[in-house]
Amino acid sequence: MIQRQLLHFGEIVAMNAYLSPDKVGARDLTRSLTFRRWNDRSCKLANALVGLGLQKGDRIAVLAYNCLEWMEIYAAVAKAGLVVVPINFRLIGSEARYIVENSEAKAIIIQDDLLDRIETIRAERLISGDKYIHFGGRTPPGYRSYEDLIAAGARSEPSIETGPNDPFALLYTSGTTGKPKGAIRTGGSLVLLAYLAQVDWGFSRNDLGLLVMPMCHANSLFFAHIFAACGAASCIYDRKSFEPEHLLRTLASDKFTFTSLVPTHYIMMLGLPESVKRELNVESVTKLLISSAPARQDTKLALMEYFRRSQLYEAYGSTEAGWVTLLRPEEQLTKLGSIGRECLGSGR
Repeated sequence: MIQRQLLHFGEIVAMNAYLSPDKVGARDLTRSLTFRRWNDRSCKLANALVGLGLQKGDRIAVLAYNCLEWMEIYAAVAKAGLVVVPINFRLIGSEARYIVENSEAKAIIIQDDLLDRIETIRAERLISGDKYIHFGGRTPPGYRSYEDLIAAGARSEPSIETGPNDPFALLYTSGTTGKPKGAIRTGGSLVLLAYLAQVDWGFSRNDLGLLVMPMCHANSLFFAHIFAACGAASCIYDRKSFEPEHLLRTLASDKFTFTSLVPTHYIMMLGLPESVKRELNVESVTKLLISSAPARQDTKLALMEYFRRSQLYEAYGSTEAGWVTLLRPEEQLTKLGSIGRECLGSGR
């Protein structure tokens, strides 16, 4: 009998590279990767990381703003059997240090704009000197160049055996008292979440998702899996600050079909001048998620009025478990104030 395990994120990207090599699979607001190039660069990065001496199960921290590199890193980490430790870019140096030490990270990938956050980490040598990987500018002394690593890596798929129960991400959450706690997500749990969302929400390969939430956050990690798993494209919103008019114009001009935001984001967009909102055609948007905080009745009604062709979903969950409850589009008017019912695939 033939047995086949769930594909991990890197294998999903590889399968899309085989099925739709020239289709854009990942992008930000200025750059894009076809599935073929996404897979090639992720393979090269994965092999380069293994070449640095990183072994299956080792943790690799990532500190970066929203950018396209996150998609390469997530796929490369899965291919290499490593565990990614995303660090929130809003943390100060001492907070980033705590996560690096607590997670026992063996390497770190860092964006140029955030170098000051790891001065203490370097000074205390929490990570060995040859495993500081830099991107986004001229590589400073003591760091390896991200692009040089990719250029030197082999394009072949890494020969690392992984399973669905292997840890893939160690996500630090401050949803409890005291210091942030690391929540382990396996590769299989994220892929299953993606497949369930495809069924429950109706995503398809024709979708184009705009990932606005931080890529270091569980929300964007979940949706990166969802869109890749159905062969759809996703775009990382790589602005460093939230500008409601720019976001609304981006949704309209690039014909996105989906985005996920917190209530405050939607309130800011809905509060734009009527002249701005009237000139923009948002009919491409067919699904919206509002989550992470209670949504007021007037906010939801205004959303459904402005995004007339969109179905509105409201979800609640946790970093550890993913989505737990979901208020579906057909329930928005009859169950106002409710957090919904159990998500598909969850228990009672």
